[in-house]
Amino acid sequence: MENTVPETWPFLDPHQTRDHEPTPYELKLARTLEDIFTKDGHELSDVIDGLNSRQVHTPTGEPWTEESFRAEMNRLGA
Repeated sequence: MENTVPETWPFLDPHQTRDHEPTPYELKLARTLEDIFTKDGHELSDVIDGLNSRQVHTPTGEPWTEESFRAEMNRLGA
């Protein structure tokens, strides 16, 4: 018996759960997080320090804290 994938095989579209195009803020945040993960580290403290040192602030313009970052990721559904 040949093991083949049916043509109707479900696939994951990376944007299938999106309900809107990313905003400029969301794109900037995503690009900055990628840079931080590449250059600074993966720990939450690395992320907070990286965002603040790059002057990428919260939506209200405040510096990031662990609490504000967790809340924003929750709001964004990340």
